[in-house]
Amino acid sequence: MISLDFQSVIDYKFNDIELMHTALTHSSCSSDTKNKNIMNNERLEFLGDAFLAAIISEFLFNQQTFNGEGVLSKTRAAIVCEKSLAEIGKNLGIGQYLKMGRGEELTGGRNRDSIIADAVEAVIGAIYLDRGYVAAKEFVLSYFNKNINDAIKGKLNSDHKTELQEKLQINGDIKIQYTLEKEEGPAHNKTFYIRLFANGREIGLGSGKNKKEAEQAAAKDALERGGKIVF
Repeated sequence: MISLDFQSVIDYKFNDIELMHTALTHSSCSSDTKNKNIMNNERLEFLGDAFLAAIISEFLFNQQTFNGEGVLSKTRAAIVCEKSLAEIGKNLGIGQYLKMGRGEELTGGRNRDSIIADAVEAVIGAIYLDRGYVAAKEFVLSYFNKNINDAIKGKLNSDHKTELQEKLQINGDIKIQYTLEKEEGPAHNKTFYIRLFANGREIGLGSGKNKKEAEQAAAKDALERGGKIVF
């Protein structure tokens, strides 16, 4: 069975196998079947995101005793960003185990960074509910080990939003605002469009399959404009 295969891949056997099934179910399944009662991984993603941040924060706090809050925050951001999560998910081959709607699959959903990153967070949330914090921590520190070490060594780039914030606020506070302009497409394959403002001035545009992806794209656009970010 595919579920047993995934358990072998992550070297973890669930007490409650339904948690794993839910963690591997994308929201597009509900859209395709019109069955709103199908459980998807969005709630587990929310939970996993919180515990991932807590686990990484605890690890860095204990290991990097010589670094202040700023460095710790930057290092954590590099570890828990979408790019880092997607890399880990792809190494695990998690895309092939995901259940998703046909439309999402046909548009490349199994290889989309945002979907893979969300699934990794959902798996962390599922493990936490299945066996608790210690089990989730063991999973994270095992599979995030390389990314943690690379981030500590400065080899893992921070996400675009963090990089942009640091650049803009180097000389003081700047009000940064990400505004959703519109969203297009069917429920299983939406595209979100974000406008990025700094002190009321538009400095970037971005689009993506979810708001986080679109915000990252807008921040990247602002960074690529470079010299145009002037106040």
